[in-house]
Amino acid sequence: MAPVARALTLGWSLVAVIRAQHLPRPSLWLHPSQGVSVGDNVTLRCHLPWPVAWVWLYQEGGWTYSKSKDKQQDAAEFSFISTSREHAGTYRCQYREPESAKISEQSDPVQLVVTGEGTGDSGWLWGLPAGPCPSAVPSAHADHSFPPPDISLRPEERVGTGTNVTFHCWNKGFEATFLLHKDGCSAPVQHQVSSWGGAANFTVFGVAPADAGTYRCSYRPWHYPHLSSPLGDSVMLEVTPTPAPPGAKELSRANLVIALVRGLVAALVFGLGVFFVIDARSLWR
Repeated sequence: MAPVARALTLGWSLVAVIRAQHLPRPSLWLHPSQGVSVGDNVTLRCHLPWPVAWVWLYQEGGWTYSKSKDKQQDAAEFSFISTSREHAGTYRCQYREPESAKISEQSDPVQLVVTGEGTGDSGWLWGLPAGPCPSAVPSAHADHSFPPPDISLRPEERVGTGTNVTFHCWNKGFEATFLLHKDGCSAPVQHQVSSWGGAANFTVFGVAPADAGTYRCSYRPWHYPHLSSPLGDSVMLEVTPTPAPPGAKELSRANLVIALVRGLVAALVFGLGVFFVIDARSLWR
């Protein structure tokens, strides 16, 4: 039995070494996820695959935070009681396993971008298509030290379905990434890096009734990627159904009649085929 025991012990040791060398990565989440202003409370929650001894939170180019974790919990929380501009940035977390003292890989990054004081503006990330509201995503936030951008819509009047419309956004010359927002959506519907000066054009091709609504712009200066301007003034996009061309109703009715006639003819042919098969079998008998 001794050789068997030694083999089992060696096997478990090898499993522990392999597991320690391939520790699962943690995941990092931001709470709340829909907007944080200067002075608000915010929590970064590092979710862990199993009980660990120590957890680190890294701010890219900034502070490192660490804490021991209760083995009964599946996450470690790092809270900022009163968020300031210095807290804005990119964060990752990492943990150490107590048995092996091995260190995991860092989590995927999470961005915390801070708004101005008491704005109440919602936060945004970008990279989603235009149209109906995109799904809710982690927030980014506005800083009132940057003036809000302006917006215009072409064509201005009410448009019919299928029309192409363009939103023109501009600021006071800041080179920036512009974002187009739709009221009622928790994320921007389009984003664009300004190719000249401080302006960007957003085109929605073939608008549908779902595209109707109130739109605004914001921007992120290139030199301050974790800060955003507040939302600017709004424009209203009204979309009306395009009337059917003359005679379309009559044409639709004619197509329906033709389809019915074809169905009846097919049923008749099938019935005749069945009749002849049965008749032929009766004659053969």
